[in-house]
Amino acid sequence: MCGVPYHSAASYIERLIEKGFKVAICEQTEDPKQAKGVIKREVVQLITPGTMMEGKGLAEKENNYLGSISAFEDGTYGFAYNDLSTGENHVTLFTESFDEVLNEISTLGVKEVVIHSTFDQELQKKMAERAPLTFSFEDDTDIKESYIELLQSIEQDKLRITMARIFNYLYRTQKRSLDHLQPVETYTVHQFMKMDYYSKRNLELTETIRSKGKKGSLLWLLDETKTAMGGRLLKQWIDRPLITQSEIEKRQQLVELLIEYYFERQDLRELLKEVYDVERLAGRVAFGNVNARDLVQLKRSLQQVPMIRELFLQIDHDEMKRVANELDSCEEITEFLDKALLDTPPLSIKEGGIIKDGYHEELDRYRDASRNGKDWIAQLEQSEKEKTGIKSLKVGFNRVFGYYIEVTKANLPLLNEDRYERKQTLTNAERFITPELKEKEALILQAEEKSVDLEYDLFLQIREYVKNFIPRLQNLAKKLSELDVLQCFATISEMRHYVKPSFHQDRTLYIKDGRHPVVEKVMSSQQYVPNDCVMGKEREILLITGPNMSGKSTYMRQIALTAVLAQIGCFVPAEEAVLPIFDQVFTRIGAADDLISGQSTFMVEMLEAKNAITNATQHSLILFDEIGRGTSTYDGMSLAQAMIEYIHERIGAKTLFSTHYHELTVLEKTLSHLKNVHVSAVEQNGKVVFLHKIKEGAADKSYGVHVAKLAQLPKEVISRANEILNELEHQDVPKRIEQATTPSEEKETLTIQEGQLSFFEEKPKQEKKATPTSKERKILHELASLNILEMNPLQAFNALYELQKKLK
Repeated sequence: MCGVPYHSAASYIERLIEKGFKVAICEQTEDPKQAKGVIKREVVQLITPGTMMEGKGLAEKENNYLGSISAFEDGTYGFAYNDLSTGENHVTLFTESFDEVLNEISTLGVKEVVIHSTFDQELQKKMAERAPLTFSFEDDTDIKESYIELLQSIEQDKLRITMARIFNYLYRTQKRSLDHLQPVETYTVHQFMKMDYYSKRNLELTETIRSKGKKGSLLWLLDETKTAMGGRLLKQWIDRPLITQSEIEKRQQLVELLIEYYFERQDLRELLKEVYDVERLAGRVAFGNVNARDLVQLKRSLQQVPMIRELFLQIDHDEMKRVANELDSCEEITEFLDKALLDTPPLSIKEGGIIKDGYHEELDRYRDASRNGKDWIAQLEQSEKEKTGIKSLKVGFNRVFGYYIEVTKANLPLLNEDRYERKQTLTNAERFITPELKEKEALILQAEEKSVDLEYDLFLQIREYVKNFIPRLQNLAKKLSELDVLQCFATISEMRHYVKPSFHQDRTLYIKDGRHPVVEKVMSSQQYVPNDCVMGKEREILLITGPNMSGKSTYMRQIALTAVLAQIGCFVPAEEAVLPIFDQVFTRIGAADDLISGQSTFMVEMLEAKNAITNATQHSLILFDEIGRGTSTYDGMSLAQAMIEYIHERIGAKTLFSTHYHELTVLEKTLSHLKNVHVSAVEQNGKVVFLHKIKEGAADKSYGVHVAKLAQLPKEVISRANEILNELEHQDVPKRIEQATTPSEEKETLTIQEGQLSFFEEKPKQEKKATPTSKERKILHELASLNILEMNPLQAFNALYELQKKLK
């Protein structure tokens, strides 16, 4: 991009990075004043999608992750990720399949992946299909001395190799100090509630399915954080709910206290508003792209910490006092920056105006010379006006000619030519210099130049001083971001009338008057209809039936979202909640094609179902919505029943299974841990009214035609659909013999007769009234319109004869 103005290069770079390109920055690497011949230039930095440090492409409340994958001969994969802007590093080992790596990349929203140059092409293709990624290559996995300390807690060779790959890539591309990188943390996905990419997408935890935006997601509902650090941590917590009861309850305790101490919480929120992004600021200090305004913001952020500490110390509770004592206010930095920097410095660090008077003696001398010299210039102008009598005379300055005395050509005869030396001729004026002005000019310009250079050097020293405090600043940032998220939970819980859930080891799930948190907020002034959910040892599977649009999917999602909210430490939308701690959540909700991979809606449905029933445990939560609808009725119903039986007999997970196959409701008689529930609706004057209330038992019908009517399909279509429906409902429908849900060796042979598949026990055939055809209905209408009382016998006979002829 040769020729792009320096001041506007950032916007061009951001646009290129957004499109997945990499940008090499080339700069002069020696002082032009001292260089001889061609000035030396080098590539000083490579900016890539995963190594952004500043700019609009770096969202305040989102991490910018760079990933790294190392494939090993035994089929395992090392996976590491780093956020260069914050310095955090994490690494794990996946031993089951590459799908785990794909899921992690999707969950974290990784922008760029560093791999070996010989990495499997098919696996690269799989990653590219899942998310827009930039691939980078790094074959060097040697552990360098510069980051040995970061790997101190890592003993496994595979993990060390994986981290070495990402570190070598960072040092090679960034070519500068990375002192802000934090010690590497190991983790496993089993430390948290496990949710695959599809489950998180279906539950709309951090973005909606349709718009891919934040609005309408659980993150959007919860985000009452006041700092960028808190916003990023909130997203991390939502992506990784806890599974350890003691850790969850520790968060709950602080949320409860913050709800109780309302005024202190409001003060905390106001103080957090003044806290800058300390976490990313520490990265920029180490990276060398911090400016004076950033450091002033850091000072103001640190000035809030003693007030936050005092706020918590006033609360008479040991936990609050512990939190207060963990906050490091870094007073040395505050005092140092307050003494060194002006409160409103310019953006540039190379033009002066940064350092306070009194901070450095030599700088003060230069400034004094410069300021006094400018006062002398002002006095000179007034003096010359008096001496010459030229009122329009002025003393000016430009970078080419320095200081000068400007006189219009009309006034030239009034000058004493012995004192004035001509310097420049303009169209209407002449510019002169005097010996006194020449002497003073040298003094002033020298003082200004030295002053600016000295300020730049002093700022670099200040930056180096702050760099020594990076670990303390990063630790403080973690504490402040945790406080921010917890106050956010308290604020939302109080505002939305959420309750503190309790956890029990007996796997009982009891939710009284539960609500869907996001739908409730979107409905605003409308009244949300709450519903109970009871699941225990005798109710492991709920088979949910009911009309379209009645709220089956919403009900299922709200149970899962309640579990997620509870396990991140937040209160939940209900009157009362007792929950088990779920190790995994699986969802199969909604229909979607994966056209890029060549997979149909039904294939995607089957893959998601397979993932659930092969990985779920007794402690998992499974949501299946309309399984089997993408194929024929017989196929779909058979698969749905087989899955229910498998979950019931083999897994024992808490399962919500919604369906329009009413025949499945008979399974309640043969599966001891399955119960039927339905979403109620009533029909009034030919219109369906959805009550959105969950009731025990099975639904009687689906009201599909009524929903089509609500969608305003043409009346002719609705009328014809009703005719066909009536005909189908009154036909003789062969039944199949009800199956006993027993082990396969004990099952009787299934007899299927032609016609519609049914799970109900076949009853003896009964005579049914034939449904009249449209021709017959017309004749019946004519018959009904005859006024028999006004006819004589012959007329009545003739009318009957005519109707009979029409029937024949």
